[in-house]
Amino acid sequence: MNWEWLREVAEEHRYKIVGGLGGFVFALLVVRFGWWALFILFCTGIGYWVGKRLDEGPESLMQILERLLPPGGRQP
Repeated sequence: MNWEWLREVAEEHRYKIVGGLGGFVFALLVVRFGWWALFILFCTGIGYWVGKRLDEGPESLMQILERLLPPGGRQP
């Protein structure tokens, strides 16, 4: 097996892998306690999406969060 290729892919897509695995593990815990198996796919997809954004750079994820969340603090 070409381990160099595998290492390069893991380095290039590390946050996608970590995000997908994190979502998958979280979904398995939820399913263990009574939720549907479809929830696994949803959490894995969300984890992959967040990881993909982090692979593109933390700024990408911050831009999305800034659009979704209201500005901090309330002005008098």
